[in-house]
Amino acid sequence: MPIYEYECKACGHRQEAIQKMSDDPLVECPECHKPELKKLISAAGFRLKGGGWYETDFKSGSKKNVAKSDSGSKSSSSSTPKASGGSCGGGGCGCH
Repeated sequence: MPIYEYECKACGHRQEAIQKMSDDPLVECPECHKPELKKLISAAGFRLKGGGWYETDFKSGSKKNVAKSDSGSKSSSSSTPKASGGSCGGGGCGCH
């Protein structure tokens, strides 16, 4: 469930509340008991970690290419398809 930030416009009290997205916003301030509590806009602060969550995003050096090292002999240059003569990059367009 998301954590929402609230601020009372009457007394300035700030608080966080864990609520479902479908819950109605809080309105009564727990400090001054006035209906002046307003939801604030704030950035989400989280990082996806662990196996399966963007596995290579936070790695460096040779560990970053985990998926490429598993491909083995499938990545040989003889099995790589080449562009046909009529497309750009294949020499057919005249720019290469």
